[in-house]
Amino acid sequence: MSNNVAELDMQPVSRNALSAGLSGMEKAQKIKLGLGAFGLLVIAIALFFMGQQPDWKVLYANLNDKDGGAIIAQLTTMNVPYKYTEGGGAIMVPSDKVHDTRLRLASQGLPKGSVNGFELMEANRFGMTQFQERLTFQRGLEGELTRSIQSLSSVQAARIHLALPNQNGFFREQQKPSASVLLTLHPGRTLDKAQVAGIVHLVASSVPEMNPKAVSIVDDAGNLLSATPEGQAQGADTQKLQYVQQMEQLYTRRILDMIEPLVGVGNVKAQVSADVDFSLVESTSEQHKPNQGAEPGTVRSQQLIEDGSPAVAQPAGVPGATTNQPPATGTAPINGAAAPLGVAANGDKSGTTRKESVINYEIDKTVKVVREASGTVRRLTAAVVVNHRSVTDKTGKAITSAIPPEQLEQMTALVRETIGFNKDRGDSVNVVNAVFNIAKPVEEVPLAWWKQPDNMELARSMAWPVGMLGMALLVLLGMVRPGLKMMRSPALPKPDSNARTPQLNAVLNETPDRPSLPMPTEDQRLADAKRLALENPMAVANIVKSWVNGEAPA
Repeated sequence: MSNNVAELDMQPVSRNALSAGLSGMEKAQKIKLGLGAFGLLVIAIALFFMGQQPDWKVLYANLNDKDGGAIIAQLTTMNVPYKYTEGGGAIMVPSDKVHDTRLRLASQGLPKGSVNGFELMEANRFGMTQFQERLTFQRGLEGELTRSIQSLSSVQAARIHLALPNQNGFFREQQKPSASVLLTLHPGRTLDKAQVAGIVHLVASSVPEMNPKAVSIVDDAGNLLSATPEGQAQGADTQKLQYVQQMEQLYTRRILDMIEPLVGVGNVKAQVSADVDFSLVESTSEQHKPNQGAEPGTVRSQQLIEDGSPAVAQPAGVPGATTNQPPATGTAPINGAAAPLGVAANGDKSGTTRKESVINYEIDKTVKVVREASGTVRRLTAAVVVNHRSVTDKTGKAITSAIPPEQLEQMTALVRETIGFNKDRGDSVNVVNAVFNIAKPVEEVPLAWWKQPDNMELARSMAWPVGMLGMALLVLLGMVRPGLKMMRSPALPKPDSNARTPQLNAVLNETPDRPSLPMPTEDQRLADAKRLALENPMAVANIVKSWVNGEAPA
């Protein structure tokens, strides 16, 4: 017994506990510890590379295939990492290389889809011919016009082709310049006539001696937007239709503004149909009226003609020499009245006299030229539907009831006054009271926090790092930590329920045979039992089990 106790007290402790524990581990435990350490190393390397991933930003977007391929080839040559967005709409590079890459690509003329203006004139090289100079100026002018047109909010892209003939002083008739403009509009946007006319005059004013009629504007669908003499009729029809629609919307808005305060917003619907006459009528009338009142007529011209022949003296008396003598010379008294014309000296008054008078009077004349205005309203038709009013019955429940006829008639009168009702013109107004079938709005159920797009995106971005950390903790706690604990504790032999160690026999023996040692005290026994429980818990458990079962120790 003394040897057993000495062996229990004098058991040597290894200085390198980890090495001793590792050498005392079984082969399966060593493999488990090695796999855990390798897993931790792999997770650490993955987290390191994840932290080193760059922040990507857009380098260029909305590039055509040709420019995109050229940029990708140049990025590969420059050893700049890149990737595409979903759908290939943009090229992305690390955020710290965006500006440097753009400048380096711009020095090589990429992307080529960018518009160049008069800066082309700055790159004049030695030996450039006159034709090349003129062509460079034309390209610069086209680029400047393209920039100006692309600044419009509705225009997405534009291309301009200028035809600038070579002016020659030997030609009697010089050819005039012309231009063609191709526009690509943003989706859902259009250009009205005023905007198209503005583009036409912008191009025509930028080129000397260019007539606005020589500018053609076409959209990306091939539709001619600029006005031509052949297409004026179609443009006029479109303008007339827009005018009618604006007039109908104006009358409808007036009706709603007048009736909605009475029945509430959303309880009235109105539609107005306008019959507009766009015909141009020109009439000319000429009217002749008699003189007004007792005023005499105005003499325009007067002509008076008097014609007379004197009387011829007939021979009288006894024929003879005296009778054949010519009459004596007539004498007229100085202060007396002259003898009337045709009165002979012998007093014969026979002769002829004729008078003719012509008087022309001014006649009243009225010439009227009437041009009737275009866009005259020939007839208006208004249809108005009013919802039943909401009232509360005796029980406090909200019900709907029809509007009284008196109030409905007042609304009809208001509508007539609002649109300028004209009975002679044939206008019609109809106000009807009916129940609206209004669908109940669907209540939008708020999304749960785990279904919200922002949270889902955050979860996707954090899933990989959090998963890696969780796996690292699982490997650390499940494989590495138990192995390290086993390495720190010395290896113990497997307990045998039937075999008893000398130390155990020494403890179980109440009166041990220790001839060379003094009798242990109660404190020593307690200390020995504690140390045995720490070193060999399985044996102590068997002892306690035998005590509980009432079995005597073997």
